[in-house]
Amino acid sequence: MSGTQGQAPVPGDGTRAVRAGLPEPVKYEPTLPGPVFAAHYHLPGEPTGAYTYGRDENPTWTHLERAIGSLEAPGEDDVETLVFASGMAAISSVLFSQLRAGDAVVLPSDGYQVFPLVREQLEAYGIEVRTAPTGGDAQLGVLDGARLLWIETPSNPGLDVCDIRRLVEEAHARGALVAVDNTLATPLGQRPLELGADFSVASGTKQLTGHGDVLLGYVTGRDPEAMAAVRRWRKIVGAIPGPMEAWLAHRSLATLQLRVERQNATALAVAEALRDCPEDLAVRYPGLPKDPSHAVAARQMRRFGCVVSFTLPSRTRAERFLEALRLVDDATSFGGVRSTAERRGRWGGDDVPEGFIRMSVGAEDPEDLVTDVLRALEESAR
Repeated sequence: MSGTQGQAPVPGDGTRAVRAGLPEPVKYEPTLPGPVFAAHYHLPGEPTGAYTYGRDENPTWTHLERAIGSLEAPGEDDVETLVFASGMAAISSVLFSQLRAGDAVVLPSDGYQVFPLVREQLEAYGIEVRTAPTGGDAQLGVLDGARLLWIETPSNPGLDVCDIRRLVEEAHARGALVAVDNTLATPLGQRPLELGADFSVASGTKQLTGHGDVLLGYVTGRDPEAMAAVRRWRKIVGAIPGPMEAWLAHRSLATLQLRVERQNATALAVAEALRDCPEDLAVRYPGLPKDPSHAVAARQMRRFGCVVSFTLPSRTRAERFLEALRLVDDATSFGGVRSTAERRGRWGGDDVPEGFIRMSVGAEDPEDLVTDVLRALEESAR
């Protein structure tokens, strides 16, 4: 904890993660109430209460939304968080609630691999889509006249970083809203709202929940009108999480700081080991001091994430490497307690070399994981 005399101390990340979103204690009641399974609620008279229908609100969502909001914007009471059935549901809610036919939106050209499909749908609705890479703040070059700027930093899977505060200031000066995809960083690594963004959006499927067993997304924002539009979109589309998923996500938050600290530290160890290999693997990790993204990342990130990327000479070599790993699963997604890696080019949506590997570092012992990765590299080179 930290604080000044006469002011309440500000809890640290671990304390907030453990206690985030819990209701006031009631004698004989659980500290974290179980999931509420309800399609409808008792509703005599006028529907003026908090809970009216299961597609609109659920007490289990409420606890989780308050928890995520307290992590994204500690100590701020004017933020609102809405949870969704998946990260893409959350992303879609911002794009389609804030944009109209004739508007322009700026997307990252190196962002999440589903964005080409998103672009097609936006253009089908008469929305102009412009793209530019994340690195070098290149999106500024296509920002004039846009209604919304979408930032993904660090980018997935290339791990480039842009200057959020700079882009926000430029966008706001030109009348554009800014949404930041905070999936890779998590609220413990980066707080986009503190850097001026209008929305912080993320897939809770990844490191936020961290066990590879929940699909979830969320949007956090300050502006009541903008968030009301996001809420309305959720109501119309019905992209809501199940109460069990929401409860599991809230339970998982209690270990978020522990997982993030371990995974981020091990990711740096893996990145350093790969960097020191005789082969030039084009290793990317924002926490490496010589990484092209490090200077900007160090100004706005408190932790650098659990994802490391590197490139092997060919598709065949990459597949041999993945087969040789013993402690790392060949699987997509990232952020889980069990390490995963994949040849990212197999999906076809990312502009990466055939031998490009995205590795998500889990909570295994660092020495064991580094040994496994180096051994697999050696075996795959034979």
